[in-house]
Amino acid sequence: MIAIKNAVLVMRDYLIPDGVLLMEKDRISAYGEKSEVEIPKDSEVIDAEGLFVGPGFVDIHTHSDGKVFFHEDPAAASRYHLKHGTTTVLPALYFSMNAEKYKKAIRVIRQAMENGEGSNIGGLYMEGPYLNPKFGCDKERNPWRGPIDRKDYGSIIEEAWDIARVWALAPEREHILDFVLDVKKKNPAAVFAVAHSEASPLQIEALMPYGLRIGTHHTNATGDLAKYPECRGVCVDEAVNYNREIYAELICDSRGIHVDPYMLRLVRRIKGDDRIILISDAYACDGPIPPGYEGVSDINFDHSGEIAGSKMTLDVACRNMMKHTGASVVDVFQYASYNPSRAVGFVDRGEIAVGKRADLVLVDYNMNVKKVIMKGEVQQ
Repeated sequence: MIAIKNAVLVMRDYLIPDGVLLMEKDRISAYGEKSEVEIPKDSEVIDAEGLFVGPGFVDIHTHSDGKVFFHEDPAAASRYHLKHGTTTVLPALYFSMNAEKYKKAIRVIRQAMENGEGSNIGGLYMEGPYLNPKFGCDKERNPWRGPIDRKDYGSIIEEAWDIARVWALAPEREHILDFVLDVKKKNPAAVFAVAHSEASPLQIEALMPYGLRIGTHHTNATGDLAKYPECRGVCVDEAVNYNREIYAELICDSRGIHVDPYMLRLVRRIKGDDRIILISDAYACDGPIPPGYEGVSDINFDHSGEIAGSKMTLDVACRNMMKHTGASVVDVFQYASYNPSRAVGFVDRGEIAVGKRADLVLVDYNMNVKKVIMKGEVQQ
């Protein structure tokens, strides 16, 4: 039995000051105020010393540790994110890979999941193959511009079917439903995300019955609003904002470059705190910093100077979200733990509750990570 005392427990929508939490093996067995929970005498006791104790972060969309991609060194990338409180991570595999590279990367990630090198890897986020070729970094190297054909994508589904929790796609691609149905046939629990797209709301909504429930990096690479010279049209962002069932991923960097702080506040007001997901979207890229971005330290640029994801982890994203929007500690744990867990089907984690996996992170009021616990074990 492991006990945490002198903690401020971060619940889904409230705090428990002077809290106690008990863990037995890899599960939470009890929690509450000090007066309500007795610590067994033979327990290993962790004194939180007034720190916030919340559920471990769940990063459903990240490519790397900022230096190497997960498929290049899954052990190093997963350890880095774990050190920063991410107890569950979904490595994202990008559309710049051809079929053979996709399959090789999937095998590498699967092996890391099986041999324990990627102990916090919970599956895959397939950012492709069928996105809109107009959008995204490295778009010049997109090998998936041609027609959607089962002979091209079938072997990727076969390779990833059971560990690919999310398939990101552009709903406007011709015959995209054939791809969706083939994914669902192999894995009925698969989730889809609208990504790198200029789809209309009707095209997006047509895929919602098949499991489209995420807006990939909301307001980034999300189409063209032009309809008439005098009028603003509607596109991906409006569809994500309008439909309650769709979660909005947000990349929240320190300067508000991916998503302007005013837009962050607007999305929060529209979507509500239960439909926002913070992602790091960390990428490995060393392109030149374009004019006007001098001093930017937490985002990447590709060889052409286009924004290419971030260099963040979720603790940093939470801190930035608090700064830009006034969100509370409770709020950002919901964005970074509970909401992503529910969006991709992790029902055993993402909150402090009896019977849930003992994935916990101890942070101060600035979201600086002081200690990480995964499956009831303190991480070094």
